[in-house]
Amino acid sequence: MTQPRIKIFCRSFDLKLYRLSKGLYESWGFPCVRLTDQTADGYFYTMMKDKDCDIAINVDEDCFITNKEAVLSLVDYVVQNNIANAGCPDGGEWAPRSGNPLVTNPFFNVLNLNLLRVHCSREQVRAFDYHEHMEEMVSLYPKENIYEGRVPHFEMADKEPYYPFFFTQAYSTKTLYLHCQRHQDGWTTILFNQAGEEMCRHTWLARFYSVPAFIVKHWQPTAGAQQQRINAIIDEAYIAQGLPHPQFGIKDQCAFLGNKIIRWTIKVPQRIAHWPKKIRKRLHH
Repeated sequence: MTQPRIKIFCRSFDLKLYRLSKGLYESWGFPCVRLTDQTADGYFYTMMKDKDCDIAINVDEDCFITNKEAVLSLVDYVVQNNIANAGCPDGGEWAPRSGNPLVTNPFFNVLNLNLLRVHCSREQVRAFDYHEHMEEMVSLYPKENIYEGRVPHFEMADKEPYYPFFFTQAYSTKTLYLHCQRHQDGWTTILFNQAGEEMCRHTWLARFYSVPAFIVKHWQPTAGAQQQRINAIIDEAYIAQGLPHPQFGIKDQCAFLGNKIIRWTIKVPQRIAHWPKKIRKRLHH
């Protein structure tokens, strides 16, 4: 079998978080691509357009790899079993969300782009009617992935913009739903591969990473001091891989600040442009 061409993609807003996440996989020998200013579903199509890549390892900037061998074992498993997507159910088992478990939350995925290019074009995603196929899809979902005592929201069809993409993918191709568990910090999700080996830790709430704790307290009282918690997970990941923790100097800090200004300058108009669509959606419901 020809060795697949692998790239690691990271949808990123915060350059510092990206650098901290990338430090855990940049030495693997695969190209690393930072995707900025991408929509919540658009970056999947960006990956599929990359004809120099067969397998995409999609890692959020607030997801920190703890076991390289476990990730590469999953990549081999995906290729050998003709799987299009391996990821964490969005609402299955334990995760601090209540989404549709047929969808995989894109904080971490191994994506077989060769299969996705055939079955998940924009046109195919637009044409797919989830409600028409929901009963069949739910009947095939692995029930052991549903966290005990949690009601799965299979009826939820529009929680996130990327839901249509994953509905189409789940119906048209093979999905491997991975198991996860809660970290002792109460927020972080620990994700396991097909063999039950820990791969990574997703911290969630990265939007609060650079926000002062007193502001977070008033914005989302239950969130707490996120930077301290996320930094603790980062430390654990570097220790788990036996890697030195990156040290950032004044030049790096200036780059982080400058990049943040640029990202906000682009993001704010993007958000405003989507307000009419969100208003229509709420009125419709």
